[in-house]
Amino acid sequence: MLQAVQLGKSGLRASQLCLGTMNFGKPGVGHQGDWTLDIDAARPIFQAALDRGLFYFDCADVYGLGASEEVVGVLLRELAPREQYVLATKIAMPMGAGANLGGLSRKHVMEGVDACLRRLGLDYIDHLVIHRHPHGVPGHVQPPIEETMEALHDVVKAGKVLYLGASSMFAWQFTELQMTARQHGWTQFISMQNHYNLVYREEEREMNPYCESTGVALMPWSPLARGILAGAYQGGFEGGSTNRSQGADRQRTQSLYHGDHVFPIAERVVEVAAKYGKKPAQIAVAWLLSKSAVSAPIVGVSRLEQLDELVDAADITLEHDDIDYLEALYQPVQNLLSIGFS
Repeated sequence: MLQAVQLGKSGLRASQLCLGTMNFGKPGVGHQGDWTLDIDAARPIFQAALDRGLFYFDCADVYGLGASEEVVGVLLRELAPREQYVLATKIAMPMGAGANLGGLSRKHVMEGVDACLRRLGLDYIDHLVIHRHPHGVPGHVQPPIEETMEALHDVVKAGKVLYLGASSMFAWQFTELQMTARQHGWTQFISMQNHYNLVYREEEREMNPYCESTGVALMPWSPLARGILAGAYQGGFEGGSTNRSQGADRQRTQSLYHGDHVFPIAERVVEVAAKYGKKPAQIAVAWLLSKSAVSAPIVGVSRLEQLDELVDAADITLEHDDIDYLEALYQPVQNLLSIGFS
């Protein structure tokens, strides 16, 4: 059974793990369409999550081009009273070909939040996350950050959003956003969803220490490196063993993970898992939870047994020697944000 944790210095409490919902929606719709579960397949997973103390769910408008929010909204309204779960969703990514259907202009913040609420069937969003920095969305204009931050503050004050979060960007960019909000008395971010796992640790240089020192909760995405740390790839990208790792998603995975250290580290995860009598995915999540600034890693599952394993990972305490062993082979790589997009 998962415990509740405080998200940064805010008053919001969430479960130790957050269930990512990218793979729920309408099969064939959106970039993840070839491994999407429909509402009937998703229902028992959502019910099991709530039963196990996982009450924090992360979505985004772009997942399935809105289909994921529709499914998530129906299931949460069906399975739990509104006050018993925390829902995050994200805006910024293009939702169509229209000139203002993406980005973080005032127009799209206002219209994007309203569209999320309609798809979710809810009156408010607990935790609105900007999917990238206002200048980090490909193909869209770069609004003044004051425009974005004031618009985000206004949707909070309108009661449509309770808390704000951000996702992958440079630490200096996040600092600038926070300082701008503070200077004007606008709502600041309580969380950072960044790319962080055993085979991509560049965030340990600046973003993680900044967030820890300022009381911002870290909520890493891709804690299993898109299946690499769960054993979905048997020794290399050609060895995909799941629908996702054998499908179109493999190209995205290869674009994210570079360096000779990736699969040797994955092999060490397997070794440590055997020592503890656990699965590799559990060890990868337990490693993240051993980091003091990490509050609620975002995990994705497609089967009930995967959910049970990850919930169990929250009770694993890794020995210091094993943490050192898992970390020893890491080799610095180019920060993916520096070459365009993470």
